[in-house]
Amino acid sequence: MTEINITANNTEGTVKQIRDIIGGTIESRWGEYTLTVNSALAKGSIRFITFDWGVNLLEYDITFFDDITLIMDTSNFNPIHFTYCLNGHCSHKFGYQKEYKTIAQFQSVIITSKDGGYNYGYFPKDIKLEINVIQISRQLYLKKRLNNVAQLNKKLYEVFLDKDQEDTFAYFGSYNLKMADVIGKLRKVKQNGMIRILKIEGMVYQILSMHIQQHDIALQGTKIETNLLKSELKKARKIAKSILKNVALDYTLDYLSEKSGLTQAKLQEAFKILYARTVTEYVRHVRLEAARDYINTTELNISQIVYSVGFSSRSYFSKIFKEKYNISPSEYLKAKRIKTTVPLAN
Repeated sequence: MTEINITANNTEGTVKQIRDIIGGTIESRWGEYTLTVNSALAKGSIRFITFDWGVNLLEYDITFFDDITLIMDTSNFNPIHFTYCLNGHCSHKFGYQKEYKTIAQFQSVIITSKDGGYNYGYFPKDIKLEINVIQISRQLYLKKRLNNVAQLNKKLYEVFLDKDQEDTFAYFGSYNLKMADVIGKLRKVKQNGMIRILKIEGMVYQILSMHIQQHDIALQGTKIETNLLKSELKKARKIAKSILKNVALDYTLDYLSEKSGLTQAKLQEAFKILYARTVTEYVRHVRLEAARDYINTTELNISQIVYSVGFSSRSYFSKIFKEKYNISPSEYLKAKRIKTTVPLAN
């Protein structure tokens, strides 16, 4: 067991104190900092970004080779932690507790300690960890971002307004695969420079909203009525991701059901829970999104695009494209060409 004592007063200091124990180097670019390590204790990376509205993004993409315990003194830095395990699992306890509570894969968790207390984070060895943590400094967040904090549910409202940080708070929610999709996209942002940071910032706010929304629904006692197992929802999500990778295939419910190992009824139910669409509606949606991307990024004509994304009828494609985007494909293409035309100099 390796213990790392965290006494820092910000996220940057936290990562530096982790580095001092596990090794590695920290590099920065456009306000994005990445600790890269390949040592006897760990291999992978930890990155963080600090935004000026009181929010920090902290992401682990790392495997530890010894059990790691972070002992975090909250005297100097005590944010609210919105935590999500995309891969693997970890555990948490407050200083006064004897037992750890597991943060499972795909689980939404919200935690904050009291001022002067301790948070204990446990990371098991030899498990690939992909953990997304959004940290909120309450005073700055309330000042910068929340014009109407009352829109939050009552309990979180109290947590945000606990400026003196006198209380502990922990919410261990149910698994949320929709959040996994958004966090997965955040990790794959390809832009560089300020555009990259701005895109990440928007996605961080989206993930934060999903955490708060899930907690709000839980307080209201609203539950999704389903008998599906977590493993069955994961199978449906895997099918959805395979469709995204090749939208042009001729997908049938029979084929997807056989490929997933789920009955057609279960597959339909899972898609409605995860994407608020039937399987057919989901396939049509991703094909239309792919078609719009082709119009924006290629020189293909409409007929070529229609068949490239798996439609067999141009008239049907035009009809549903206009229904979705309130503009016909040809008009969209024309507008794109006008926008990208550079006027000749006199």
